[in-house]
Amino acid sequence: MNAATNVSRATSGSAPIGMVAAVSIGVGGMVGAGIFSILGVVAHAAGNAMWLAFAIGGVVALLSTYSYAKLGATFPSAGGAVHFLVKSFGDGVLAGGLNLFMWAGYIISLALYATAFGGYAATFVTTTPSPVLLKSLAIAAVVVLALINALGAGLMGRWETVIVAVKLAILVLFAAVGLWFIRPGYLSPELWPETSSILFGAGVLFIGYEGFGLVTNAAADMRDPRRLLPRALYTSVLLVIALYLAVSLTVTGNLSDYEIERAKDYALAEAAKPFLGQFGFHLIAIAALFSTASAINATLFGAANVCYMIARDGGLPAGLSRTEWRGATGGLLLTAALVLAVMLSFDLSGIAMMGSAAFLLIYAAVNAGHLKVLKATGANAVLVWLSLLTCLAMLAVLCVYIQQEQPRALAALVLIAAASFAAEWAYRRWTGRRISEAA
Repeated sequence: MNAATNVSRATSGSAPIGMVAAVSIGVGGMVGAGIFSILGVVAHAAGNAMWLAFAIGGVVALLSTYSYAKLGATFPSAGGAVHFLVKSFGDGVLAGGLNLFMWAGYIISLALYATAFGGYAATFVTTTPSPVLLKSLAIAAVVVLALINALGAGLMGRWETVIVAVKLAILVLFAAVGLWFIRPGYLSPELWPETSSILFGAGVLFIGYEGFGLVTNAAADMRDPRRLLPRALYTSVLLVIALYLAVSLTVTGNLSDYEIERAKDYALAEAAKPFLGQFGFHLIAIAALFSTASAINATLFGAANVCYMIARDGGLPAGLSRTEWRGATGGLLLTAALVLAVMLSFDLSGIAMMGSAAFLLIYAAVNAGHLKVLKATGANAVLVWLSLLTCLAMLAVLCVYIQQEQPRALAALVLIAAASFAAEWAYRRWTGRRISEAA
């Protein structure tokens, strides 16, 4: 059994991935970051126009969804965007460096989700959690979900479907009930911040949408990716846009800007108190646990395949493409280890902004590469150009905001990007390996 077959088995189990599982992977990869992990950061920037920031971010994500759907249907692969970049830019340091940078972005995202999980889990233990407790719960989430992925993506898919169903049910209940209790005055355009602040919020929350790209990692395990992949991508993104809008309207319609700022780490749970009381607070905390666990699960699935594809195609040591334990490739084990290292080493409030910026850059690169293979995909050039330009514009806006709020985070992001390309160049010089376009 070759390495490719190993990963295919590890990602789909005994049966191909269907529509429900594919949509669950996309929704699971998105819902968790924007709503639970960085809601307070978005509210700090966009205030009571937070819902508008989510709408703007959704438009940017939906444009890139079109590009990913066309690329994924034409070049189905377990590597998703990794494969797209190689197909578009060929064998070179550019594609290899971008792939390494994307892998780093997934690691940052995983660290963010895991830290959020630890924070919400701690509320069920004590009202004053220690840093050791928070880190321990976050580490446990990564380890347990890495084991689930190692046992095979058939099991991963079943877990994902259950987790997504539970968290969506809770969030829909929150929004459906909460919308009846909103105070219209809290949503008045007269209270909106400056346009730049709304755009800053849209940039920060992009990490809440980036997870849709994980659906393309499952393309190789679909029976008919040309038909199923676009449907799964559009369905997952549209569902999440609608959910984000409903939830953000409920939060800003039930809490003043002062109340959101005061409870920025648990604003969603706090917003449930006016109409659901303490029961609502705990219900939303449970939804947060399901959502962050789901995001870790889905992102580990995609990040492990990213690492596998890079290693198989020549950008990382070949040993990372081998199965080390049960269904786990070395890429899965290394990804999980690096996530733990990030959680223990960095301030993740700034890293959240870095994560959004990283994926805006990657999505811009995928769209730029798509322009080189338009004849193969049959995509509309205007839509692909529009997707590229909106990603670049949002990235520029976000970088301005990071420079204002977290200048060290921006410096770290630039350093990670430079290190990705330097590592790719050095590894090629050292080993002589090349990326295989046909892989």
